[in-house]
Amino acid sequence: MNIIIYTVVILIIFYFLLRIISNISSKKISKGLRFIIIIGLFILAILFAIGGKFLLTLPLTLASLALLKLKGLSIFQLISLFRLIQTLRRTGRFSFNQTQSNNSSTMTISEAYKILNLDQKKNITKDEINKAYTNIQKKIHPDISPETSRLSSIVNEARDLLLKEII
Repeated sequence: MNIIIYTVVILIIFYFLLRIISNISSKKISKGLRFIIIIGLFILAILFAIGGKFLLTLPLTLASLALLKLKGLSIFQLISLFRLIQTLRRTGRFSFNQTQSNNSSTMTISEAYKILNLDQKKNITKDEINKAYTNIQKKIHPDISPETSRLSSIVNEARDLLLKEII
């Protein structure tokens, strides 16, 4: 019953707003829109100044991934790739400024599980490791984008480490 009441109230408000807008001149509407846009931009600028680089991390990372020519990825795949990069950056295995990976065999088992998005507490089979590896490699393989060769080598190392542990 509340939904019907809310719908009627919203429709009535919408009706009166449309009547008011239809009676206003186009100059006043354009001035009002300019004012709203300017205020919105000021609020956005204040948010960016307060939030700093952390506020821009996810959108800029997703935008930079588009520049890497990663074609055909959905937003969910981009977010999982973003999580992979963040995991690697937290462990010190990946840096955007780094030209070559200098710590080739210092990966721990828990890092390997995180890189492949696997649950460490469960008994993981060889097939599950290979399936997780394949899913990630489809997104970051160097044949798709040469810029992701370091990520691909780190994922290869994680898979090899987990397969050695299981066997």
